[in-house]
This record gives sequence, C-alpha cells and structure tokens, in this order.
Amino acid sequence: MIGWIDSKHVFSCFHIQAERTDCKNHLIPLLNTLIYAMMQTVYIPDDLYKRVYDFCKRLLTLPQPYCTVGLSYAGQMKAERLAPGLLYQKMIIAEQNLKNEHYPQQERVFVFADPAVFSESLSTVLKADIEAQGMFRNPLSLMRCVVQHSLQAALGEDCHGPSLNDALQEMDQDVESYLNEVLATVDQSTGSNRGDRGQTRQKLQELYLQILSNTKKGLLSSGPLCDVPLPNPEMSFHLWWEEEEIWRELAKFIRSGSFSESLMGSEDFYMSYLPTDLNSDMPRYSVMSTDSGIERDIQGTEASDMEFPGGKTLKPEITSGRLSRRGGIKLKPSVTESMALMQDVLEETGTAGSSGTLQRRAGNSSTTLPKEERDYTAKIVVMGDDRAVGRLARAYYWLRKREARRRFLTTKVNLQMYYIPVARQSSTASPVKENVPSTSNNFCALGSYLGMVDPWYDCNICSLGQMIPDLAKTSGTGKPQESDLFSADVISYYVRMGQQPVYFNIFYIKIYFSNKSKEPVEEVFVTDLEVDFPEFRMAQAAYKDTVKQKKMPAELCGALISFSYLKVSLSNREVEKGFSLRTTGAQISAIPQNKTEDLNCLTVTFSDTKPKNITETKIRTCNFKLKTPDKSTFTVRLDKDFRRKFMNVESIEVAPCRDPGYYIQKSLKSKFMAGGDSDTGLSKYMSKGFTLPINTFAGIID
Repeated sequence: MIGWIDSKHVFSCFHIQAERTDCKNHLIPLLNTLIYAMMQTVYIPDDLYKRVYDFCKRLLTLPQPYCTVGLSYAGQMKAERLAPGLLYQKMIIAEQNLKNEHYPQQERVFVFADPAVFSESLSTVLKADIEAQGMFRNPLSLMRCVVQHSLQAALGEDCHGPSLNDALQEMDQDVESYLNEVLATVDQSTGSNRGDRGQTRQKLQELYLQILSNTKKGLLSSGPLCDVPLPNPEMSFHLWWEEEEIWRELAKFIRSGSFSESLMGSEDFYMSYLPTDLNSDMPRYSVMSTDSGIERDIQGTEASDMEFPGGKTLKPEITSGRLSRRGGIKLKPSVTESMALMQDVLEETGTAGSSGTLQRRAGNSSTTLPKEERDYTAKIVVMGDDRAVGRLARAYYWLRKREARRRFLTTKVNLQMYYIPVARQSSTASPVKENVPSTSNNFCALGSYLGMVDPWYDCNICSLGQMIPDLAKTSGTGKPQESDLFSADVISYYVRMGQQPVYFNIFYIKIYFSNKSKEPVEEVFVTDLEVDFPEFRMAQAAYKDTVKQKKMPAELCGALISFSYLKVSLSNREVEKGFSLRTTGAQISAIPQNKTEDLNCLTVTFSDTKPKNITETKIRTCNFKLKTPDKSTFTVRLDKDFRRKFMNVESIEVAPCRDPGYYIQKSLKSKFMAGGDSDTGLSKYMSKGFTLPINTFAGIID
C-alpha cells in the first residue's frame, strides 16, 4: 500500500531513486508520491520547485505514458511556482464545497458498492469508514486551513506559524473575509491576471500582519511553520441497488450547488426515467400486444436466481416487461446542445480519429482543442467485480444516449470514473444467493488487467480490494476515529492522483428469442459474454455416468451452431469468415489475460469442440453472429451477471457500441450534404466506438 511519507524525506528519496535507477517503471509511482507530498507541504523552496519542474519536462522525451504524466505535472508545478500553495487551495475549496467569490468549481466523490458482492455488515462498516470524516468537517476550520497554508507557502520563513494559527483560531466569521482576500490575491498572480510575484508576496505579507494585529498577537517576523492537514474529500457511500441511482445522485449534487432553482427545470433532472431503446439506428418491430393495460397483470421477470433475506431484492436490469409513462413532446437537440456532446467525443478521442486500431487507448487526450470548463466534477468510484463494471458501462451508455437527445448534464458536470476490484469471498459474503454456474474463474478480470498494466494501481487499489472483505471482521464496535480511516485515505489518494484513464470498448449485443412474439433485446457489455447450452451439458453428464462407451453420439456432442464473423488483424484488414460446429457453449472475453495479447477486440473460445472442427482455437473479432439452425435454444449472460441472464435465445448479433455523439455529427451532416456514408467534417476526427474510461495512476506501462 502507499506509504504516508514525511514530505521532508520524500524529496531525497525521490532524487536517489529517479536519478540512479534504470527501471522506468518506478518513475511514475515515485513522481505521484512526490507531487502528493508537495501538495501537503506548507512551504517548498523555489529551487526545489524548479528541480521538479525540470524533471517533469525531461519526461516529455519518453514515450507514453511517461510524457503524458510529465506534461500534466509540469503544468501543475509551473502554476504552483507562480503561486505557492495553489494546488492545496483549489483542492480544498473544490472538494469541501467552500463558498467563495473566485473559484466556483465543486467536486464530490460517490462510492457505489454492488450488493451482489457486499454484505449488509460489510456495507455498514465501509459506509462508516468513508463518511466518518463528515462528522469532523467544519467550514470555518477548513477556511482557517486554507488561509494558514496559503500564507505559509508564500511567506515561508518570514511567517511565524504558531502565532498565525492562534490568531486564526480566535476568529469566527471574520475568517471568511480573509479567505476571500487571500483567494483574490492569489488569483491575480495566475492565468490572465498574472502579476508580479513580488507584489503578490507583499500583499500576502500585509494580510498576514493585519491578521496578527487585529487579534493583538505579537508581530513575530519569523519562526517555525505549522503543519496544515489535507482532509479527505467529501465522499458518500451507496449500496448500488438501482442502476439509475448514479444519475439521481448527480442531479442532487448539481442542485445543491450555486445554481438557482429558477435556472433549472425539474424535467432537466428527473433522472429516474431512462430510455429503453438502446440503439436509435436499429429498426423498430411491431408485435401484437397481449397486455391488458393493467400493471398488476404484468408478469414479473424471472427471479429464481435472486434471493435476498430481509425482503429487499436486486432489480434485474432487463426493463422490457414494464410500463412507463413518456412525455408527449419529443424535443430534438439544438445545434448548440449537439456541439457540446460532440466536443466531449473530440476531447476523449484526441487526434487519433476513427482509425479503428486494435491498440488499446490510454492516457488523457493529446488534442489541442480548448477543453470546456465545468463547475462540477463528479468522481464515480465503483466497488465490486466485473458485474459492477458491466452495470457502470450500461448506465454510462444510457446517460450518453439521453444526452444525445437533449442535453442535461453535459455542460455542467465533468464525469470521472474509478474502479476498485472486490471479489466475493464465499457464498455467505453477499446477501444475494446466486445459483448460476460460470465458466470463468476470475470474477475481477478487468481489475486484474489494470493491475497488470499499472503496477502502482496493483500495489494500492488491488491490494485495497483484497483487504475490504475482511473489514467487517476486524473493525471495532466503536465509532471510527478520524486517524483510523484507512479505506477513505486510500480512496482519496486514488481519486486525486489517478488521472490517467484506460479505455475499454463497450460492445452492443442484440438478442433474438425462440418465441417470435417476444421483441429482440438490445443490450451492452464490457468484459464478458457467456453462451451456454445447459440441456447438452446435462445430457453429456448423464451419458458419461450411465454408459462406459468412449465415443459419444453426435447428437450429444453439443448443439449445432452457425458462427459468422469479421476476423480482425493488426493491419486493420477485416476478413469475413464463417463455419458451423457442435458445442456446449462459448466464452467471449473482451479483457486480455496477458500483455502480449492486449488487443482491443473480443476473444471467442468454444467449449467441448474437437480441434479438427475449427481451424483456430481462439477467434479475435469485433463483429459476429451466432445462431442455431436446428432451432435449439441457449442461455446468454452478460458480464458474469445473473441479473443480466437471458434464456431461450435463438441467435445473437454482437458489434462495437457506437458513440451517440458520433451519430449526432452524422445526422447534422446529412442535413446539408446529400448521399454518401463517408466521414467528413468533424466526424473524421471522432471515434465511432463508445468506450468506458477507468482512471488509473499511469495508464498502460509497456
């Protein structure tokens, strides 16, 4: 785990390691530790700022991800050198939601835990740990911290820390006026208001003397400095029962901000409604309705695999059996609203365009487009296994789909996503009883991959995920102390320093059922797709138990399937192929098991097949169709989630999920240009695929 090292010793440790080691893998962890220590240090000499800044610039000569991380930290060090204490100042104001006249930015951390993994007792302990610091939070105390840190960082040895601390402690509401004066002075020394550093220091010196004189403290010109704590950000813990709860919390977050209620219509934040049609480009089917129109007559979804003691149940993510009231007016997005979502796509895509490369994308965009400033930043931390990641991908797609129709949150919230892999330890580890077999043993495949490509993520976040299930056993019965909030401290470090995303393709799947009166279901998945023929598995098991014959009849070898796909290659040339075989199931994985196979595509592996029946043991593709010519049915499960299990399936179609922002640009182009599907205008620089960005410390280290 990360060590909370004394900042006085971090610099020498970093210098020794960074200058003398030949292993580049150590650079980013050491740099993260150094920058985090500098944020909390009350005073740093100018020559040390320069040394760190020069080192960050040297990283620009290295390949990804070193140059990206170096560029990010070089910019921070340049700003910090112009205005010492600026990083601490902005961080506290945004994270603690301190009202002021200069910085409107607000941040909040939302931790969502999957109830399929977290027991009731574990959730209670974790909630107390994460939200405990809210009991100790005092706005006036935080304002004192900002004033104390800013003055000490700027004046250094010319500031007497204990006297300043005593003077600030004697103030009540007056400390707010001093906070605004400090912010105004620092703001003038940065950005477009950049002024003379000596003049800024003189103003802060005058403010320091004024605070001491108003409280009748001795005017000591120099002395020791006081440590100023860096409190954890404001965090809330949620047991993630309903998928749309994420967007409800986002709406509450914005409502609690500085926007007046008159500027926001209630329809803008009615987040409980989520559209049920996934792909607007797919044809709509007409079927004869057997619905009486009475809600109590609707047959509930099958819940045989979901049992929860105490009466509460996990809601299935399949929404195709419910009635919902829709608005009578359909509003098309304006050009301004459409451009906001397209700018998001361009910022995430960078200059890579829609080249369709199989190389996985990581790190922040290198685009030179000015990034739109947003006053709100929501940091979504999801805890659980691959099922939780699948739910996050699904919820993220619903939001983008909604934003493509009418903009609600795009111009207000900067959304960042984080993931802490936590696996079920035993059948009693979760309140949900699951009776679904799985062909995959690793339920945290995505977390294992992130730990493989980013060693610092593995050291901190994967280790935390392994420790979390034991919290319910080791935690005391008393109230948590502010100094014992281990989980909250690590999460705080993660959301602050983990700024390099790794992008995972989201795949679209269309499921056709044997019952023709049942509409096809359109879904998305991000990690795993399982196809299973349970009747053939049971028949094979029964045959082996009763008959001691070596050769099994053909009709028991598995269902006959037809599989057609586009084979992908590093040269981006797609070859259409197809074959038929008998199998009892298939495993389709989007997450590679090692770095050598790290391609941004699906890997298809069939169960119980003879080598001569198939030319390739592993098929790599992004588009395929699977169907049963003999009308046999099979079961489909997405992201290893029993809540997203579909039975009596006859065929499936899988393709990369398309970004709604891309289709907005295509629709705008079609209004002014006749014919042709070629990418022109902005669409040339936009990615067609839709990805899920998970923040890490370094991205992908080769």
